[in-house]
Amino acid sequence: AATLAWRYFGTAVPAVPAPAAAFVGAQKCAGCHREEHARWAESDHARAMQIAGDTTVLGDFADRRFTQGAVTSTIFRREGRFMVRTDGPDGKLADFEIKYTFGVRPLQQYLVELPGGRLQALSIAWDTRPRESGGQRWFHLYLSEKIDFRDELHWTRRQQNWNYMCADCHSTNVRKNYDGAADRYATTWSEINVACEACHGPGSRHVAWAETARPGRTYDPSDDKGLTVVLRERRGVQWTIDPGSGNAKRSAPRTTAVELGVCAQCHARRSQISSEYTAGRPFLDHYVPALLTAPLYWPDGQQRDEVYSWGSFLESRMHAAGVTCSDCHEPHGQKLRAPGNQVCSQCHAPAKYDTAAHHFHRPDGRGAACAGCHMPATRYMLVDPRHDHSLRVPRPDQSVALGVPNACTSCHTDRKPDWAAAKVQSWYGRPAGGYQRFAETFHQAETGASVAIQQLTALARDTSVPGIVRASALARMTADLGRAPAGADAVTRAVGDADPLVRRAALAALELLPPDARIAAAVPLLSDPVRIVRIEAARVLAPVRPEALSADARAAYERAAAEFVAAQRANADRPEYRTNLGTFFATLRRVADAETELRAALTLDRTFVPAYVNLADLYRAEQREPDVRRVLEEGLAVAPDAAALDYALGLALVRAQRTPDALTHLERAAMRAPDNARFVHTYAVALQSAGRPEKAVAVLEKGLQRHPNDRDMREFLAQLRGRSSR
Repeated sequence: AATLAWRYFGTAVPAVPAPAAAFVGAQKCAGCHREEHARWAESDHARAMQIAGDTTVLGDFADRRFTQGAVTSTIFRREGRFMVRTDGPDGKLADFEIKYTFGVRPLQQYLVELPGGRLQALSIAWDTRPRESGGQRWFHLYLSEKIDFRDELHWTRRQQNWNYMCADCHSTNVRKNYDGAADRYATTWSEINVACEACHGPGSRHVAWAETARPGRTYDPSDDKGLTVVLRERRGVQWTIDPGSGNAKRSAPRTTAVELGVCAQCHARRSQISSEYTAGRPFLDHYVPALLTAPLYWPDGQQRDEVYSWGSFLESRMHAAGVTCSDCHEPHGQKLRAPGNQVCSQCHAPAKYDTAAHHFHRPDGRGAACAGCHMPATRYMLVDPRHDHSLRVPRPDQSVALGVPNACTSCHTDRKPDWAAAKVQSWYGRPAGGYQRFAETFHQAETGASVAIQQLTALARDTSVPGIVRASALARMTADLGRAPAGADAVTRAVGDADPLVRRAALAALELLPPDARIAAAVPLLSDPVRIVRIEAARVLAPVRPEALSADARAAYERAAAEFVAAQRANADRPEYRTNLGTFFATLRRVADAETELRAALTLDRTFVPAYVNLADLYRAEQREPDVRRVLEEGLAVAPDAAALDYALGLALVRAQRTPDALTHLERAAMRAPDNARFVHTYAVALQSAGRPEKAVAVLEKGLQRHPNDRDMREFLAQLRGRSSR
C-alpha cells in the first residue's frame, strides 16, 4: 500500500530516465507545439517574472509619491531605469533600482537587488485592475500594519526575500545556491518565467525523440517520448452524467495523481526540503505540504490564510471522484475549459443544478454562479480574490455554531448567519449537508474540549474521509494522548496507512509518547518510500537510546537522519531551519553542533525568538544556568515583547530561587500571550508556591474564561479552592 501511495503522489515511471535530461527552453517547444505555445505566451505563467522594461512594467513611475506611515516613497524614472526612493535596510531613505517585475494581475510587484545576491519584493505594489474597479494606483500590501525596517515583514527582511520565498514558483528550474559561509546567493534559473519545462520537465530527450520521429509512424501509447513526466491521466477518459443524480462519473478511476503533484509545487502551501525537484519527481520527496490546521484553515476546512488550492482540493468530493486540475482548467492558457457555470455543467446536469429550483437566486445574478456558492473567494494581498477549491456546500448553520465563514453572508453582508441558516432550511426542508463533515471535531479540538480526543480518534480511523483530513485529525492530537489509550492505538495504526500524509502526521503524534514507546511504530517508517515520512521518523526517534535499536534499525536511522539533516541544510539561509537542526543535534547530545546551528540562526536573524529559547534549553540541559539567563536576556533586549522569552527566563529564575524576579517575567508572559494556557497555568503555580494563593485563584479564573476546557487549570483551581475551604 505504501508503494502505491508513493506512485499516487509521484509518477509510475522513473522520474528522470538516464541519461539525465537537460532544459532546452520554451522556444524549442514552440517549433512543434505552436498552439500550446501561443496560449502560454498570453498566460500569467509567461509573465510570472520579467525583466523590468517599458513593455513589462505596468506601474506609474512618473515621479509619484506614496506615503505609508512615517515613510514617503518616491517612484520615478532615471536614465531609462525604474527607481524607487524608500526606506532601506537601515530605515533611511535611499534610491533603489527595480530589476524585475513580479506577477501581472490583479497586482504587480517589483523586485530590488540588495547585496549578497538577494532579490527583495517591495511592499508597495501596483494595482493593475481597471480604474473603475479601484485599480491603477499604488498601494501598500500591509496597509493596516505599522512595519518599519526592523520588522520581518519589511521589504528588506527575510519574509520578503525572493530567493527563498518566491523564486521556486515564478521561474523555471530555479536553483537557490545559497553559500552559508559567505551568506550570499548565486540563484539561477533556466527561464525567468513559468515556462513549458516547469510542468513538463527538462525537454532535451523529448526533443531528441521528436527529431527522429517519422510522419505517419505509429507509436506505442505507453511510450514516454523522452519526457520526464507524462501527463496522461485524462487520456481516453469520459465523464458521463447519471440521469438520476445529475452528476457525472469517471469512465475509469484515477489511480495516480501525477498532474496534481506537478501543480502542487506552486499551488500548495508547502515548505521546500530539496533543491532537486523537477516535474515528475515525487512531490512529497521535495516538499512538506501544510495540513488543514489553524491558522491556515478554518475548522471546517475553508481557506483562511493564503493556502492556494492543493490542500483545499484534496478534502473535496471532486478529488475523491477522480477530478484533476485540467478537467476544469486549460493548463497552457490558464483559462477555464468553459466560461462561468458551463465549466461545472461538464459534470453536473444544468437542468438540475443551473436552475432557480437549486440555487434560489435570480438566474442572471451573482447568486446563480456555481463558484459563488460552492467556491467562495477570500481576498489576499488586498486586491486578489481567490476561490476556495474545497468545493463545498454552504453551511451557514456552522457559522452560527462554530463561527466559521459562509458563502451566503459573505455576499449578503448586511445579514447574519442565522438568517442564512433559516433560509437554507426553508429552501430544502433540512439542514445543509455536504462532503466535509469534520468541522465540529476540529472545532472541539481547537477549543480544548474534553471529548475532542475521542472524536479525533474516530476521525483518524475513518478511511472513508480524505487522507488530508485524517492527517489533520492526527495533527490535532494533544498531550492528552498519553491518557487516551484509544487515541494512542489510532496513532500506532495510522503509521501503516496507505496515505503518506497520514503516516507522517501519525509519526508527529507519536512524539507525545515516551521515546521507547515510539520504537515499534516508528522504526519501519525509517525506510518508508516517501522522504517526508522518513525524515519525520528520524526526528521523532532522535531521543531514543541507540542501544534500544537493533543493528538494522540503527543503520536505517542513520540513513534517515542524514536525509533530515540534508533537508534542513537545503534551507540554511533561514533561521527556522538552522534552529530545527540545532534542536535535532541537541536531542542527539551533539552539544557543540547544536550550539553552532542555534548561533547561526541568530546570526541570520538576531530577533528570532525560537533560537534563543532552544539555545537556553541546551544550556539548561548542560547545567549552565548563568548562560541560560544570559541568552534569554539577550533575546529580550532585541525582542522585548516576546512572551516565550519571558516565560523561559521566569522558569530559569525560579530554578535560581529568585522568586520575585521570576514572578515578574512569568506575569509578563501570561499577559502578553493570554492565548497560551500553559503560560497562564505556570504563572498561577508560581504564585501559589510564593504564598499568594488568592492571586493564583484570580489568575486561573480569568484564564478559564479564555480557556474553559483547559484541564490543568481546572484541576489546579479545584485544588486551591479545596485547600481554602479546609
